[in-house]
Amino acid sequence: MTLSILDLAPIPSGGTASDALNNTIDLARRAEEFGYRRYWLAEHHFAPGVASSAPAVLIALVAAATSRIRVGSGAVQLGHQTPLSVVEQFGIIDALHPGRIDLGIGRSGQRRAELAAAPKGPPPRPREDREDKVVDGLLIPAPLDLSTLAIHPQLVHYATFLQQPGAQTPDFAEQIDDVLAFINGTHEVHAVPGEGADLEVWILGSSGGQSARVAGERGLPFAANYHVSPSNVLEAVEAYREAFKPSDELSEPYVMVSADAVVAPTEAAARELASPYALWVRSIRTGAGAMRFATPAEAAAHVWTDEDRALVKDRVDTQFVGTPGQVAERLRTLRRVTGADELLVTTITHDHEDRVRSYELLAEAWNHQ
Repeated sequence: MTLSILDLAPIPSGGTASDALNNTIDLARRAEEFGYRRYWLAEHHFAPGVASSAPAVLIALVAAATSRIRVGSGAVQLGHQTPLSVVEQFGIIDALHPGRIDLGIGRSGQRRAELAAAPKGPPPRPREDREDKVVDGLLIPAPLDLSTLAIHPQLVHYATFLQQPGAQTPDFAEQIDDVLAFINGTHEVHAVPGEGADLEVWILGSSGGQSARVAGERGLPFAANYHVSPSNVLEAVEAYREAFKPSDELSEPYVMVSADAVVAPTEAAARELASPYALWVRSIRTGAGAMRFATPAEAAAHVWTDEDRALVKDRVDTQFVGTPGQVAERLRTLRRVTGADELLVTTITHDHEDRVRSYELLAEAWNHQ
C-alpha cells in the first residue's frame, strides 16, 4: 500500500506518557494488520503533549512488537547528535530486525543558528497581503513567516540542553555524507553495528532549501511536509526533483508527502474528533510546545482571537477531515498534484480508539479506490 503512518506518540489530556507509548505500540500492531507500508516515529523535545523524544528507542520497541511493517524515524534531528551515534543506534535495530528499518533524517540546529545570526530585515508582510491558492484541486495556503518562533528565547534556551556546551552543528550535507559513509563502510572509522546495515535512508524537508537539494544530489528518497508547511510543499518536491542525481539506491526521484487526516463514519463525527487540532497547533506555534491533546469539549471552551486564528489557519485548512471516501479523495488529489509515490498520514484524536478507527477506515477506503 502507498499509505504510511507518522506517529508523535501524542499524550491526551488526562493521560500520561505511559498511556501514549502503550498506544503507540498498539497502533503499530493494528497498522500492520490494516496493511500500512511504514510506521514512522517523530522526534520532539520539551513538548508536554508528545512522548516521542527518542525515536530510536521507540523504533526498536515498535519493530519488536511487529513483524512485517517497515519502521523508521520521521525524523531524527541530526543537529542534536553525531552521524556516528545515529548510525550505531539504527545499526543495532537493523541487526535485530534486518531489512525493515528506515532512517529518516531532518535538518535542525544548523537552521536555528542561521536564523539567529541573520540580519534583521523588515517585518514580514501581514498575512492578509498574501493569498491562498488552489493548484489542480489542492489548497496551497499563503505562507506564514515562523522564523521568529525558531529563535524564540525560550526555545533557544531549551536547545542548549540538546547539545554539549560549545558544540557546533556541522553543515547538513557533510553530516549526510558521513552517515552514508558509515553505513557503506567507506569512512575512515567503522560503525559497529551500523556498517553494512540494510537501512533505507530518507531526507525530510519543509521547503525547497538544503534538505531537498541534499536528498536530490545524493540520490536519496525525500519526504516533504505538507502537514507542517503546506505552503512550501510544491517548492520542496520541485527542488528535490531538479537536484536529483541517480544513485545506487535510486535511479529516479522518489517522493513521500505527509498529511494530517481524521476519518470517521460521518463528516460531522470526524469534525468533532478533529476540533481540538487548532488549539494543539496554537500551542506549538506560540512556543509553548505541543500541549496534551484536548477533548472536543475542552477545545470548545477556548476563546479565540483573530491573531490566534491567523496563526493556525494554514494547518487547519489543510487538515483532511471527513468520511473515508472524502479523505481518500483529497489524499488522491495531494498525491496527484505533488506527484508523490507515497503518502505519510498523521492522525491525532483525544481517544486512542478513535485514532485507530480513523486509520482503519482510511485503509479500507484507500484499498478500494
